[in-house]
Amino acid sequence: MGVPISIRLDDDVRDELEAQARSRGIGLATLLRDLATEAARGARRTRIRDASAAVGALVATSAEGQAFYDEWGTPRTDAG
Repeated sequence: MGVPISIRLDDDVRDELEAQARSRGIGLATLLRDLATEAARGARRTRIRDASAAVGALVATSAEGQAFYDEWGTPRTDAG
């Protein structure tokens, strides 16, 4: 179950978010929850991509990493 939080918004920001919520047919709390969830998922994807890029860069400059991938080979379509 979620944990309630409290945030303070400027009047202009709140008005804009309420208008967006109305246009979607949802309440302000639901809109804020959706926006926060989307932002958190995006941040997680970015963190995973960055970590994967760091691993790739390390492997690309590592003789041991290159040897591992050379031994691992390329997947074959006839493998079953």
